Amino acid sequence: MTDTTTDVTTVETAIETLLAEYPPDATEPGVFWGAQFDAGLAFVDFPVGHGGLGVSPKFRELIARKLSEAGAPTWNRTANVLGIGMGAGVLATHGTSEQMTRWLRPMFTMEEIWCQMFSEPGAGSDIAGLSTRAIRDGDEWVINGQKVWTTLAHLAKWGMLVTRTDPDQPKHKGLTYFIVDMESDGVEIRPLYQITGEAEFNEVFFDDTRIPDTNRIDDVGAGWRVAMTTLMNERVAIGGSTVPRNSGTIGTAMDVWRSSGSRDQSQRRELARLWGEMEALRLTAIRATENMKAGVPGPEGSTGKLAWADLNKEVTSFTLSMLGFEGATIPEGYTLEATTYDTRQVERVMSPQRQFLRARANSIEGGTSEIMRNIIGERVLGLPGEPRVDKDLPWKEVPRG
Repeated sequence: MTDTTTDVTTVETAIETLLAEYPPDATEPGVFWGAQFDAGLAFVDFPVGHGGLGVSPKFRELIARKLSEAGAPTWNRTANVLGIGMGAGVLATHGTSEQMTRWLRPMFTMEEIWCQMFSEPGAGSDIAGLSTRAIRDGDEWVINGQKVWTTLAHLAKWGMLVTRTDPDQPKHKGLTYFIVDMESDGVEIRPLYQITGEAEFNEVFFDDTRIPDTNRIDDVGAGWRVAMTTLMNERVAIGGSTVPRNSGTIGTAMDVWRSSGSRDQSQRRELARLWGEMEALRLTAIRATENMKAGVPGPEGSTGKLAWADLNKEVTSFTLSMLGFEGATIPEGYTLEATTYDTRQVERVMSPQRQFLRARANSIEGGTSEIMRNIIGERVLGLPGEPRVDKDLPWKEVPRG
């Protein structure tokens, strides 16, 4: 796809028409997002009729900027990041036209929230070792097993699910990918409370849950390929999100510095160093995001995710050090509660104390930092891979604890 003058005119005209017919200050968010999708301005590089205009993904940045300047609602991309940030790309890359028609619009309008179910108690970093089984029964598949650390499963309508369909194949080859209705019979969701007091994560149990074959993504046995698309998109979504300058945890650090009245030169130097590193990471993330939008997610997402996890911990620790004794308390109180969209705040809205607690998980979620280093070593630096003695063994013969 090329950025022709015709494409520019098409996109700009679509934006102007959308804003004229649906003024953001007089339109409910869900209605606006539906109109945005119908105008082809949700996923502009997707085909016409599926939220796009079939033009270059580079126009996404133009659309986001124009709509933001007009005051349009954009928080759906944060609240439903697992769907919009990962699921949409999976459907566009591996799904059918019918699947895109069924799921993309309500995903974008927030009518249907999505979650992702890969990790299991015995398969975390080694996702290919998962044991949740899917057995075909006519036009349906029967699912049995357990997933864990599933973000927002308790709020989700649909879940991206990787299962084992052929235990006689090596672990990477016997997997199949489905979209499961989280309200189906046999699905049980239990909250997992985290250090912040919230239950953002869950464990999910499947007991003879039935999924129609029409909800299968790509071919039987192609689950690993689809999962890799999902994970690369996830790492970009976590570590490569394009955010405004001076936002997030570094914005909080700057606010605390300004409000403290301190002119400690060592703190000033440290804040300047952290700001420079965070800004360099933000600019690098833009490149990774553009690659993802162009349909070529690669190791850039892993490098960004790794750097962001370490840096975010460092920034939040520095912020608490500026607060002194105040940093040891949580001003809004500490309660155990399941996360809702009213309480799932973006980082900048969280107190510095909660930002510090939440950042502890950054090096684990979305792929551990150890796994990110392996990816960088093998795919970027060309280093020899770690020994994988079970790579060619049938899954059922792989020793498990």
